[in-house]
Amino acid sequence: MPYRHVLDVPAMGSAVRIARETTELVLVECGVGLRHPNVGPVLLIVAELVTNAVRHAAAASPTITVTYAHGPGAFAFAVHDRHPWQPAPAGALGTAPGSGLAMVVEITMELGGTVVVRADADGRGKAIWITPPMKPRS
Repeated sequence: MPYRHVLDVPAMGSAVRIARETTELVLVECGVGLRHPNVGPVLLIVAELVTNAVRHAAAASPTITVTYAHGPGAFAFAVHDRHPWQPAPAGALGTAPGSGLAMVVEITMELGGTVVVRADADGRGKAIWITPPMKPRS
């Protein structure tokens, strides 16, 4: 996807609000109206992933990075932290229904999107990539 936006925020509670607001701005910039039916779920997913990073990774990752990528007909985003634990999205549903990652996976699947965890090259962090079906303008 040819367009990228990167947001670095400190691993503290205010990061959630900043990430949600930035997500709204990026969606509008790439042509997705805020009334699109998937915007609410996407904002919830962003908030949940950033909240999880703040709660569980702040000691190892004082900064959280949210990356947005978009292009003609496509939109994706990732939340990255430097905590070494690598969650398994497929296993999240069976082990902790209703928990943060399980909720993210469930909502993303209901939207018809994908969840992928990509480990950092050094194994000391990861990015959780979400690709929801959002049809931005070309």
